[in-house]
Amino acid sequence: MSQDLPVTAYALLGLLTFGDELTGYELKQRADNTLRFYWVAPAMSQIYTELARLTEHGLLEPVTTAGRGRRTTAYRITTAGSAALRGWIAGSTVGFPTLKHTVLLRLLIGHASDPERIRAMLEEYADELAVARRDLREVRESLRGADGAGEAFYYPSVVADWGLDYFAAETRHTRRALDRLNAESACAERV
Repeated sequence: MSQDLPVTAYALLGLLTFGDELTGYELKQRADNTLRFYWVAPAMSQIYTELARLTEHGLLEPVTTAGRGRRTTAYRITTAGSAALRGWIAGSTVGFPTLKHTVLLRLLIGHASDPERIRAMLEEYADELAVARRDLREVRESLRGADGAGEAFYYPSVVADWGLDYFAAETRHTRRALDRLNAESACAERV
């Protein structure tokens, strides 16, 4: 049964393993704050579709609460959901990540554009990387205090550190490409 689930369903199950119950909206916020650094954060409609599917499979349990004059539904992972998640982690192939890097795609065909536009694109990307690194550093800092071995945020802290290293490497690669393009531009101007 659980083999029919998309990876996004497992991601949502995983986001519910930290001991709290979340509404669809809260789950979307958690996804946006965590998954966006290394996975596509699902759309709100996709979250609700997956919540319904996971509930139907008995992997999540809805918990209805009344508060502030309205009823809300939060979800918690069930024992079956935890088992399905463990099974997916243990039994799925590692797989190689598919890199959809629009900056590299445009750089690959940069000869079809103006060299200044390509350099500007790389500068914009370097700026975006700086923002992403800042945001991820904030996430990483929020994990401190519960990030030791055996603690709740140990594994998320490992992922955050990996992401920070990744963004640092992307920044280095971007700067190297810019240096190379700038050197080639300087050579062309002298000719």
